[in-house]
Order: sequence, then structure tokens, then C-alpha cells
Amino acid sequence: MTIALTPDTAPHDRALVVVDPQRGFLDLTWGPRDNPDAERNIARLLEAWRDAGLLVVLVRHDSVVEGSPLAPGTPGNAFHDGIDGPHDLLVSKTVNSAFYGTPDLHDWLQAEGVTAVTICGITTDHCCSTTARMAANLGYDVDFVLDATHCHDRALPDGTVIPAAEVARAAAASLHGEFATVRSTDDVIAELARR
Repeated sequence: MTIALTPDTAPHDRALVVVDPQRGFLDLTWGPRDNPDAERNIARLLEAWRDAGLLVVLVRHDSVVEGSPLAPGTPGNAFHDGIDGPHDLLVSKTVNSAFYGTPDLHDWLQAEGVTAVTICGITTDHCCSTTARMAANLGYDVDFVLDATHCHDRALPDGTVIPAAEVARAAAASLHGEFATVRSTDDVIAELARR
């Protein structure tokens, strides 16, 4: 027997945590990026979560760095089109982890009975990875949706540039099996439909 999830009967054991899906990451000063489908996949996950009546957490980086494209009050601080919609919690932060923001994400998840989180957003190797690691350290079961994230090229101290796609692969490799299960958007949505 299959029971369809509805907003009134959906278990709230897993929350979708969308980290920093902000327009400021389109600023060219970040450098080349990977995964041009990230925002579309984030929107697909949000639609599936909302349709299932599951908990949605949006996280916004309010940069305190002078001139940052993510500074409060700038156009870059806003969420991408199609991202900002119904949500259960909005966390504002000034550091890499969504668990060091306001309101306190861990306290809220605990109060809601959440034991598992699905993480997507921007950027793969910084705020998404940091949030996934902290979630695992706090005892949550973590799914990390790699194709619903993106990152930028990174430079080593000697100036060698690591392409964004390689940065993302390395981030996924360091998370998978220890801090999270790295998954695809299609896989997560298909599993959600079977719940």
C-alpha cells in the first residue's frame, strides 16, 4: 500500500536546506563556475519538497565584507528567481555554516523532530560543504545534492588554478561516505515520490 504525502500528513523527519541561492554569486568577480543547471535543480527540489508538504529552510548569506556582492541591501543579496517562495524557516548568516546563523538552525530542526537534512545551494565547496559537515557532526543523516550546487575555480597558493568542476568533484569525494551521501536531483526527487 502506498500512502501519498500531503501537507497535513507528511512526516517532517527530513528538511531541505537550501544554502545561499543568491544572485550575488553571478558576479563575475567569483570567476568561472561549474554546473549551469544548479539553480534549475534547486528550484526542482523546492517544488518537490513543497508539493510533499515537507519542511523547507532557506539560508541567506549576509556578507559583512565591504563591497561584497552578497551584502544586505544589494541586489546580489536577493535569492534567484524561482527560489524565494514558501518556506518554514529563513536563516541569515555571516559565516560559512548555516548552523551559525539566526535563528539557530539546529535548535529549530530539533524542535521540529527533524533527523535528516538534504542540502543544496551555493557554493559546493564552501557553505554547502561546511553545512553538510556540521549537520553530520550534530548527528543528522545528510544527503548532499551535488547537481543542485555550483562552485567557482579556486587558486592554490602557488597560483595554480583548479577548475570549478574539479573543485566540485573533490568536495563531493571528501563528503561522500563520511559526512553525507552524495546524490543527484533526479534520484532525490524519485525517492521523495516513493515515500
